[in-house]
Amino acid sequence: MMQNKIIKQKVKELEIQEFVESNLSGVGLSTTNLQVTPMAEKIIINTSRPGLVVGRKGQSIKKMTSMLKKKFNLDNPQIEINEVTDINTDPVIVAERIANTLERYGASRFKGIGHRTMEDAMNSGALGIEILISGKIPSSRAKRWRFYQGYLKKCGDIAVSGVKTAYKTALLKTGLVGIQVRIMPADIKLPDDIKFTNEIHEIVEEIDDSHDSPKQGGHHRGHGNRQAEAGQADADTRPVAVKSTEAKPVGKKEGKERSSDKKADSKQAKGTQQKRAAKGPETKAKKAAAPKKTKK
Repeated sequence: MMQNKIIKQKVKELEIQEFVESNLSGVGLSTTNLQVTPMAEKIIINTSRPGLVVGRKGQSIKKMTSMLKKKFNLDNPQIEINEVTDINTDPVIVAERIANTLERYGASRFKGIGHRTMEDAMNSGALGIEILISGKIPSSRAKRWRFYQGYLKKCGDIAVSGVKTAYKTALLKTGLVGIQVRIMPADIKLPDDIKFTNEIHEIVEEIDDSHDSPKQGGHHRGHGNRQAEAGQADADTRPVAVKSTEAKPVGKKEGKERSSDKKADSKQAKGTQQKRAAKGPETKAKKAAAPKKTKK
């Protein structure tokens, strides 16, 4: 019995949504919700133009309440109107806007319309957007055009519950054109979005202190390791003796010895040069005096 009541309530809510959408066209309607209370039935309408829904002196909203009361047998229906703050991130309003522009200007400007709506949604803070336009655009054969930008989930629970989807149709001369808009809002929390804070470092320090407990004998070991680390740090900071490469002053005896060695080396070099110069002309004369060999 309880299941039947829930199903009837959901069917009634869907019928009310369809009725409100059919009567409030072109007012930027987003969503319609039904809340049943002990006192009355509250119908919440989210729209970007609340003034058009209310009408002059509240005439249109009074007419809507009377029609809902007669058609759906509601005891005390109350309509509550909420204004949508950001219309560029609402897929229902975006799809309705695309349908209205296609009906007004035709199918020749569908590419400019798609790119413009994408830019407006991304500038408003959406993580990703996808627009699918299917129909006889721009030729007589049916095609499907896809406009997408940003990051958009396609599978998983976030793709079902987090991504907002809307469907609209536009009536053109060539026939009906289907419009599907999917927008991923910026306030959604992704499972792979991880942020590190200072609390993690505090937890790690607490775990390290617990490992160095005196029960397991880790306290003495840790104390010894700390002393060793402190000693190594002191050793690193101690001054290190470096051998200087500067020239030392030379005494008189050492200077004389070095000068004598230099003189002996210069004499040897001169003797070798003289020997080479003497051998040079002798070898040239021998080569000139030698008989030349003739080939037979």
